[in-house]
Amino acid sequence: MTDVAKKVQDYKDSLKQKAEHLIIKGFPEKIVKLNELLETSNFQNRDLSDVHQDLNIPVPPPASAANEPNAKRQRMDSSEVSSNTTNEGSRVYALPNGTVPCNKPLSDLIHLVKPHIRELVEDSNLLKMWISFMIPKIEDGNNFGVSIQEDTLAEIQSVESEAAAFFDQISRYFISRAKIVSKVAKYPHIDDYRRAVRELDEKEYLSLWLVMCEIRNRYCSLHDIVIKNLEKIKKPRSSNAESLY
Repeated sequence: MTDVAKKVQDYKDSLKQKAEHLIIKGFPEKIVKLNELLETSNFQNRDLSDVHQDLNIPVPPPASAANEPNAKRQRMDSSEVSSNTTNEGSRVYALPNGTVPCNKPLSDLIHLVKPHIRELVEDSNLLKMWISFMIPKIEDGNNFGVSIQEDTLAEIQSVESEAAAFFDQISRYFISRAKIVSKVAKYPHIDDYRRAVRELDEKEYLSLWLVMCEIRNRYCSLHDIVIKNLEKIKKPRSSNAESLY
């Protein structure tokens, strides 16, 4: 065996050991840890108003009636000037009280949840490679164990894809919130936009709770399906298959 081939085989053997240890000991420990986390004050019996946060965008006083003709005339003058000059881009809306911060309670919760999402992606990838290495070469007959391996592999791949989608869900929350906040800055007198921010924050809190539940559930389902079929996954074809014919 060449040096490169030996290194590849050592990698495969090491991966198999890690995967078996993960299934037998790692997954049960993770399930217990996630259950305990879901019972903490971050997720259990939390009032939705706890995740509300002031936007730091004041409501400016309404323009007086006396100033309306001047404002209208100023807008008309501006349009006439802009028609004869180069367009310099969109107007920047200044916020008198400074920046609009991210929602801190939800940002802290996201900081807590993201490592568990990453671990589920990594653990699923490890199990996927483990089963792939144990699938035997293609032969006629005695493939029931191989079909179990393939079904288990498909389930693991589904969990891996779902876990990766949780990251996209978090990034879409920040994009959606930024769009609504920009509407509040542009139309500060419209309370519906401010209410929309609060509703979006509440929705994200429930989504983060659901993500943690789904991570726990996926660890449970993966542990269950692998443990129940561990013998067939490790030895998909019985050694005495020839004696059956």
